[in-house]
Amino acid sequence: MAGLYYEQFSVGQEFAHPWTRTVTEMDNTLFSALTMNVQPLHLDAHFAAETEFGQRLVNSVFTLGLMVGMTVNDTTLGTTVGNLGFTEMKFPKPVFHGDTLRARTKVLTMRESRSRPDVGIVEFEHTCWNQRDEMVAICTRQAMMRKRPPERP
Repeated sequence: MAGLYYEQFSVGQEFAHPWTRTVTEMDNTLFSALTMNVQPLHLDAHFAAETEFGQRLVNSVFTLGLMVGMTVNDTTLGTTVGNLGFTEMKFPKPVFHGDTLRARTKVLTMRESRSRPDVGIVEFEHTCWNQRDEMVAICTRQAMMRKRPPERP
């Protein structure tokens, strides 16, 4: 598996994920349509041109999903049981069509599961940055991570 098992993480561990992604108009429009978010700030160029941003904003939930998605290969691919929660989500700068995003992850806390001896809980801080080195998103995520399987004889 590309992902890490619970025992392979350590508090303070950091990952600068190699994946980057340029966000397109299609990404924003399709995501907004699929999630039934008809906010004109995402979909209506004329409306958005009259706002303080002067253009459409990328749906922040798309930004969140992309940020977390860019972290999976280095951290949780095939080794997570599931997400337990997201907290402290913030979007300090807007994302626009054509922005190229990258992500970083830091392990904040770890603890053994109280009810399942085969898993542990890892709390991640994910941050997302654009090509201008502006932070565009940050969140804390709690994930239930598998422990390393026992060695077979």
